[in-house]
Amino acid sequence: MRRSIVKTISYRVVILVLDFISIYLFTGQIKIALGFMIVSNIYTTLAYFFHERIWDKIKWGKTNLKSSGQ
Repeated sequence: MRRSIVKTISYRVVILVLDFISIYLFTGQIKIALGFMIVSNIYTTLAYFFHERIWDKIKWGKTNLKSSGQ
């Protein structure tokens, strides 16, 4: 679970910066860019975290790392 949390935070930092830059370039207003960035990133961070946790429970596509007993 710790890996999912760190991965979520690092991804969201990148998205925060990209969101702010794109919204600021579009509107030219720092307050609007900050407001949208904060609200958007709260709910998308939660969505990403829970999406990651759900996928972590799905066995499809995972490599079995258990020893074969050899």
